[in-house]
Amino acid sequence: MKMWQTMVTAGLALFCSGLFAQSYPTKPIRMIVTFPAGSGADIVARTAGQKMAESLGQQVVIDNRAGAGGIIGSDLAAKAIPDGYTIVMVSSAHTINASVYRKLPYDPEKDFAPITMLASTPYLLVAHPSVPIKTVADLIALAKSRPGQINYASGGIGVGSHLAGELFKTMTGVDIVNVPYKGAPQATADVVGGQVQLSLSTMPTALPLVRAGKLRAIAVTSLQRVAATPEFATIAETVPGFDVRTWQGLLAPKGTSPAIIAKLREHAIKALEAREVNERLSVQGYQTVGNTPQEFTQIVKSEIARWKSVVKAAGIKPIEGEQ
Repeated sequence: MKMWQTMVTAGLALFCSGLFAQSYPTKPIRMIVTFPAGSGADIVARTAGQKMAESLGQQVVIDNRAGAGGIIGSDLAAKAIPDGYTIVMVSSAHTINASVYRKLPYDPEKDFAPITMLASTPYLLVAHPSVPIKTVADLIALAKSRPGQINYASGGIGVGSHLAGELFKTMTGVDIVNVPYKGAPQATADVVGGQVQLSLSTMPTALPLVRAGKLRAIAVTSLQRVAATPEFATIAETVPGFDVRTWQGLLAPKGTSPAIIAKLREHAIKALEAREVNERLSVQGYQTVGNTPQEFTQIVKSEIARWKSVVKAAGIKPIEGEQ
């Protein structure tokens, strides 16, 4: 009898969830973005969010809640009512923070329901024009001839650009020194100014400076060359297996109905397939993704494990609080 009642209850819950999903959304959807306006996550959020709003028939309100490497916005989303009216745009920092911070106010896996990864982009390894290198092989040779004398700027201790540099050091055996800044803009500015020789910058940040002749592009950090910039080699062409990308994806609070998750993903995919969205993201070095919730879940899980090993190998001490 109890089993029968359980089955009936479960069936009714699914039925009601399906009915709710059919009428959803009936009011604006809040999309928390865990980084500031103008950041990579913000660019993807606003580009895709506007198109999602058109097909959903409701406004998608961008709510930038930056701070602590994305933790502030993610924590806000984790504690939101799981009714489909609060979603969050996170970056790959979501998986890095699990190792860099001693304790998070949420569980990056258990407290969220992945919707889809929207886009990914590699970092671009750039150098000040005065640095006598044009290729990854040149950099390795120079660094080995001058151990501890070549610096690279990053957006802070434990951020993606820092860990990409540490992975490069581990895989090549070179001794280059991280110079951490309080954000990527300052890091890139000091490479442009010649105070630091190198940086691993995001494509949207670095490309305009490379095209203006203020920085020299050495290589991208993805396995394959980027369609928008096929002239840039990959680090993997010299260091086999090197693959680091920063990505942006949508999550919902744990407990959000699977039917709502499916509907949000459906409209996110429609947005990514729109020509104007694809073109705007592509020209900035982004590749659209649009994977399933299950695939996105697996990526989050595997990247948390991967960055944990990189942090350990680099000897980075966990951060106690906000950066």
